[in-house]
Amino acid sequence: MTKASTDIQYPVMESFYTLQGEGYHQGKAAYFIRLGGCDVGCVWCDVKESWEASKHPLQSIEEIVAGASANPGRMAIVTGGEPLMHNLDALTQALHEAGFQTNIETSGAWPVSGSWDWICLSPKKFKVPLPEILPLANELKVVVYNKTDFMWAEKYAALVSPSCKLFLQPEWSKSGIVTPLIIDYIKDNPQWEFSLQLHKYIHVP
Repeated sequence: MTKASTDIQYPVMESFYTLQGEGYHQGKAAYFIRLGGCDVGCVWCDVKESWEASKHPLQSIEEIVAGASANPGRMAIVTGGEPLMHNLDALTQALHEAGFQTNIETSGAWPVSGSWDWICLSPKKFKVPLPEILPLANELKVVVYNKTDFMWAEKYAALVSPSCKLFLQPEWSKSGIVTPLIIDYIKDNPQWEFSLQLHKYIHVP
């Protein structure tokens, strides 16, 4: 790690070791690093307390990596908020040096930084993703709040790479209404898979 990178700090809302509850890596052990700061403003966001970066304590890269390394799993997931509001080059370098697989969950609304083993792109209508991230996405995860979100999902499915994994996920407060719609949609469009938010059912962070 360079001298310059030792001076970098990030606003960390929370960090915790749990199981990934969503998408392609669902069910795997993972260390989550939730960074503060978001200007996307999803009305149904379940971590709105992450939006204001200044409300969260700054942590050095050494502190973040030490917290992650205290656990046996070696998948680190950087999320938010919107993590790409921060330059993540030095953080991902340090995580890689410590033996971690680096994953990110992002709306794609900010320029890509960092070296990623897995990019989960979850585009939002409130602030659309930048074109540069589309060919880089390993996973496209679209939150379905109403019927029009299926058209939104198809718009971005046509723009990501052919190898990108496609997931539809019910917005939690509307899950009773939209889950049957998603099931029927996937049956008719089997290139998509269902993302369940497993963590909310098994009561882990």
